[in-house]
Amino acid sequence: MALVGCLLLLWSLALAAISYWALSALRASAPDPGTTLLVVVGAGLLGGYLSYRFGTTQLLSRLEAVELPRSHAPRFYRRLDDLESRMDVDSPTVAIARLPMPNAFALGSRRGGVVVLDRSLFGLLSLDELEALVAHEFAHLERYDAFVQTLAYSVFRTIAGLAVLLLSPLLVAVMGIARAVAWLRGDPQSWSRTAVGRLLGRIEGGVVICVLLVTLAVRAHSRRREYAADERAATVTGRPVALARALRTIQRAADPSAGLLGPLYVHTEDDETWRRLLSTHPPTDDRIERLLERARHDRDRAQTREV
Repeated sequence: MALVGCLLLLWSLALAAISYWALSALRASAPDPGTTLLVVVGAGLLGGYLSYRFGTTQLLSRLEAVELPRSHAPRFYRRLDDLESRMDVDSPTVAIARLPMPNAFALGSRRGGVVVLDRSLFGLLSLDELEALVAHEFAHLERYDAFVQTLAYSVFRTIAGLAVLLLSPLLVAVMGIARAVAWLRGDPQSWSRTAVGRLLGRIEGGVVICVLLVTLAVRAHSRRREYAADERAATVTGRPVALARALRTIQRAADPSAGLLGPLYVHTEDDETWRRLLSTHPPTDDRIERLLERARHDRDRAQTREV
């Protein structure tokens, strides 16, 4: 075991030295830090764009989404044409698919975007509610919401990958020393309890915390974008209550706990808290309350004008 420990130590130090040599050679030929940062960010943006572009096509193919012909829903398309004239979007494609639950989402940008609707929505929602729901998705296309989030994740992954690459000599050496010490002690499984192993655990914990913080920030931004899209849809259609009804109908159709067996499901406050923090959408009840408050405000303002 002592021999194995010594071999592990030599092997890990050799790998660390090779990694350090390779990074030194790369750094010697690399441009100045500012240019390097621009290259890294540019690579992240390019990777995010390609991922989003090809990922959108793959997602639509996997969902077997098909374009809704105008001849099948002429009244619906007349509403959409009116929305397009009042919003900064250019003839988005409307596709229908069989989603796991009633839902709608937007992909792409204001030019050449796609709005995917679950087939069941045409039986669950009225024409006014469908219009309000699509206006919400058009608002996402106006602001490039999904595209911006994809780019943000891609840039973060690129920077994080570069940071891990720069720290790889240190990480390899630290892990090798920890494992070697554990073998020398005669207990290979105890390497994580050594001083070096605990240091490595702290480094890994720091990385996890950074990833979690970035994820929480991006998810919080996503929830704010949902509120903004609701507000935009209510302004364009002038029917915030219709969007509120659509959200309530979708919530009831998608949430099994809203049915007759709802009291039998187990819910905990901790699960609810983490679900809210990590969710890309704010609670539906909060969105509905905001829309109803908007409707009350519009009604009071209209009455004041009449007086």
